Amino acid sequence: MDVFLELLVREASAVEFEGPVLRARAEGAGAETLERLEQDKVAALRVRGMLRRRARREAELSALFDTAGDLAGLRDLDAVLAAIVRRARQLLGTDVAYMTLNDPERGDTFMRVTDGSSAARFRGLRLAMGAGLGGLVAQSGMPYNTADYFADERFRHTVTIDDAVHEEGLVAILGVPLRLGAQVIGVLFAANRSARPFAPEEVALLSSLAAHAAVAIDTARLLEETRAALTELSEANTLIRAHSDAIERAAAAHDRMTGLVLRGGGVEDVAAVVTEVLGGRLTVLDEEGRPLVGDAADLDAGVSEAARSSRALGRTVRRGEVFVASVDVGAAPLCTLVLRTAARPTDADQRILERAAQVTALLLLFRRSVADAEGRVRGELLDDLVFRPELDGLHDRARRLGVHLDEPHVLVVARHDGQRERAAFWASAQAAIAHGLAAARGHEVILLLPGDKPGVLARRAAAELTASLGQPATAGAAAVLGGPLSEAYQEAQRCADALRALGRGGDGASAAELGFVGLLIGEGRDVPAFLAGTIGPVVDYDARRGTHLRATLAAYFGSGGSLSRTAETLHIHVNTVTQRLDRIGQLLGAGWQEPERALEIQLALRLHRLRDGP
Repeated sequence: MDVFLELLVREASAVEFEGPVLRARAEGAGAETLERLEQDKVAALRVRGMLRRRARREAELSALFDTAGDLAGLRDLDAVLAAIVRRARQLLGTDVAYMTLNDPERGDTFMRVTDGSSAARFRGLRLAMGAGLGGLVAQSGMPYNTADYFADERFRHTVTIDDAVHEEGLVAILGVPLRLGAQVIGVLFAANRSARPFAPEEVALLSSLAAHAAVAIDTARLLEETRAALTELSEANTLIRAHSDAIERAAAAHDRMTGLVLRGGGVEDVAAVVTEVLGGRLTVLDEEGRPLVGDAADLDAGVSEAARSSRALGRTVRRGEVFVASVDVGAAPLCTLVLRTAARPTDADQRILERAAQVTALLLLFRRSVADAEGRVRGELLDDLVFRPELDGLHDRARRLGVHLDEPHVLVVARHDGQRERAAFWASAQAAIAHGLAAARGHEVILLLPGDKPGVLARRAAAELTASLGQPATAGAAAVLGGPLSEAYQEAQRCADALRALGRGGDGASAAELGFVGLLIGEGRDVPAFLAGTIGPVVDYDARRGTHLRATLAAYFGSGGSLSRTAETLHIHVNTVTQRLDRIGQLLGAGWQEPERALEIQLALRLHRLRDGP
């Protein structure tokens, strides 16, 4: 019996209890000895099962105690209900938890609060009484659960409910009623995105949480029920405090990380908790192996192999003095935590690293889902503004997103040959930061940004997108001057195409900055603006003084830059030509005879003559 007691003390697995019997049989022990050992083994396994059930019960009591603490410390109903649903998801280890409340006026039940949900349609779901699993629980007041909702014919399926459940990806669902006396006021759910049966103990546990939720809603009974729960749970808390230092340390670290997430903390905050608790140096890598936190310069190829092993095993993997915990989603890596320490972490320490990896993965998934959702909304609006401007309510939709279309804006079109997903993510982030809009169409991203400097924004977009993709991105921009965005979009497209044609891939510019090329591609063909920017000072001087500088300039270029032939053409002295050209130089500035500038001036002179006559 001593050997079985020793196995119980060190919490051995069930299979290890077969060892003493097998060794005795191998040593030729008699039937009586073998029978006694078999009886001792059975008794020890029963004790082991009782201890495990007690440990599980202690964990449940601990969670219920924490829930009661939440209720005692919170006064806002929304915060209380959110705490209940969050705790339900944690306790049952499900993907999603949510709560519906009955609406007596409409005679149905509606979604009140969710945790882990990502589908907007699901979060806004309403269920008729008796429809679906939730409607049946709300109507009957009895718990129901299913391992595969869509294959379960016990429930009245409707298109609305099934579509919302399918969009959320739920398969296994458990629902228990929220009761106030004999009255059912709602339903508390725990659900998984894969098939899974729910044990009776889980049904009982969720029912306990549902009772707390009902108490939170019934404010008149809140204090009385909470005091009773605290009295009972304080005794359980005394037992919990007797756990080993390692378990307490792991639980404290996990609570801190969970608290960070609830308070809106980031990946850096979780990493700080890990290094504070475990010591050493921590590096957090994203799905492509790039560092989010810490330095990855001294990480070798063995880390990548360890990360693959960690994802396959679901555990921390050690490589020398490096400990690696990696998390994937749908067989695709999401994040990897690499801890470098000379000390050997205990099993509990490794669990801390694994939990930190899971929390980090949840943060990254949450950020990704939020960014995707906001990016879709902003992208759809920008698509409508550019390609469907006749739709109603576009300005109201923009205003709800913090975009005021009556203020100056610039439309930027960036062309690239890089990864579309990364370019779309970059554009979405830029729009969110600048309070603008972004959309992605093939190898092109479109940005509508507040501002009045198209060239500056185009160059910045080209430089930053180039850095993000690791290959050139070319951007054109156009000012939005109150007209349809489609015109600005086409002009920005032509700017980007012109830059590529000119061999300036990776650069950015507006039509105005491209000189006469901008005149050719600009939507408005703003000839007056081009003339004013090129020869305007000369024309204005002639108008004020009654001089003939423009004619002199035309004759000068017409004679190939010859002073004498210019003088002959104008029937004036060469010195007069020289004086006029000096005045022209003062008006147009240095470099007006450089080839590129001279070409634009000659084009402007010709356009002026064609427009106004000689």
